[in-house]
Amino acid sequence: MSVISQERIPNNVDLASDKRLQRALEAWQPSFIQWWKDMGPHGFQEDQVYLRTAISVEPDGWAHFDYVKMPVYRWGIFLADQVPDRRIGFGDLMGEPVWQQVPGEHRNALRRLIVTQGDTEPASVEQQRLLGRTCPSLYDLRNLFQVNVEEGRHLWAMVYLLHSYFGRDGREEAEEMLHRRSGDQNKPRILGAFNEPCTDWLSFFMFTYFTDRDGKYQLLALAESAFDPLSRTTRFMLTEEAHHMFVGETGVMRVVERTAQMMKEQKKDHPDDLRKLGLVDLPTVQRYLNLWYSVSLDLFGGEISSNAASSFAAGLKGRAQEDRYEDHRALTGTYAVPRFQNGALVTEDVPMRNAMNEVVRDAYIEDCQRGVDKWNRAIAAHGIPFELRLPSRRFHRAVGVHAGQHFDPEGNPVSAEAWQASQDAWLPSAADRAHVQGLMREPVMEPGKMASWIAAPKQGIKGRPVDFEYVRPRQA
Repeated sequence: MSVISQERIPNNVDLASDKRLQRALEAWQPSFIQWWKDMGPHGFQEDQVYLRTAISVEPDGWAHFDYVKMPVYRWGIFLADQVPDRRIGFGDLMGEPVWQQVPGEHRNALRRLIVTQGDTEPASVEQQRLLGRTCPSLYDLRNLFQVNVEEGRHLWAMVYLLHSYFGRDGREEAEEMLHRRSGDQNKPRILGAFNEPCTDWLSFFMFTYFTDRDGKYQLLALAESAFDPLSRTTRFMLTEEAHHMFVGETGVMRVVERTAQMMKEQKKDHPDDLRKLGLVDLPTVQRYLNLWYSVSLDLFGGEISSNAASSFAAGLKGRAQEDRYEDHRALTGTYAVPRFQNGALVTEDVPMRNAMNEVVRDAYIEDCQRGVDKWNRAIAAHGIPFELRLPSRRFHRAVGVHAGQHFDPEGNPVSAEAWQASQDAWLPSAADRAHVQGLMREPVMEPGKMASWIAAPKQGIKGRPVDFEYVRPRQA
């Protein structure tokens, strides 16, 4: 059967009518399946998983639920509906018709944007491939696999654009995305956060809350693009990205709720005592938060960026939700960028176009804070005097004006020696990781049961009860 059939690859781009594209994707698809078997969820490829599959862009079609084995998941290719007479909404070409083909002068820049976004999709699957072996419940195991298959579908979405609009260069880039590996010293993934180890469920929940939230803002910015196929592709991807962030927000919530509940019941608050009870103590949650938030901040790029200015000017990539801003050309305004210089905090007024990364990062930070506030309300509801906090944007940065300098979580400059001495108090230590991984040594695979370190969810998936058999193991 042709890989391009509507049954195998649901799509709304009439794939079967384009023989050249059909041949290209048929050549790429076996490599993708082999990558999935090698680097996808380890040990669960033959299990039946209750998954959501997008089969159309219609309200009743983009979320079809049923049991499926992951290697035969229907990775569809969908573009959001075309907006009639859509015009470029920002930059130097504002008001002109959007592009249905790639302008030659922007070919390399657009390809780079698509490849960088596309590379994150298989990377996260690789980071999370072993987590199933330590799942806290079947509910969580199913959510992990839902995130994984949708990242695979997002890779297909980017590969479709590369194959359709970028010729041989696009085909070569699509192949390369299957050859890089998260954390590989010789051939790592493009962006730093996607080379971080994600070997426990607390990391997974932080990743899906903070790092996938960066993905939301990158997709929102690309959804503004003058290249209409990219805009339409990312607009549909956003419908799935929301679930990933839900998994992260509710996952962390359930961890802190369980810990706060037991602190109240047992009248204990020292981390050592809580660890003996089989819990994740709240200071450890804070250190994991510090790590994943800070590496996710780096994903937005430098605070002052000529590349961001060029992309905005050319109409390639806008600001997230561009219609919220008044000046869509951004030719005259400036943006205040604080930085440390010679030991003093100074503010540089940067031309607005050069500060586009920082504008989007600010919106992201505000969005992140909303979830942290929810977690803190849950902790406070149990009478526990502890607050989780987002660290300063200067803390633990490897990209931008703060890279190569040392700051504490409040953003105060510290010496290299002070950083080294305090690092384990601010970021997950070897002891923290050992404790967290120790809690998750064995999976919880009985329907409705939860690991001791996490609270049950308030409701199940798609109206199913929490004790539904979300994953059915393969028959012996």
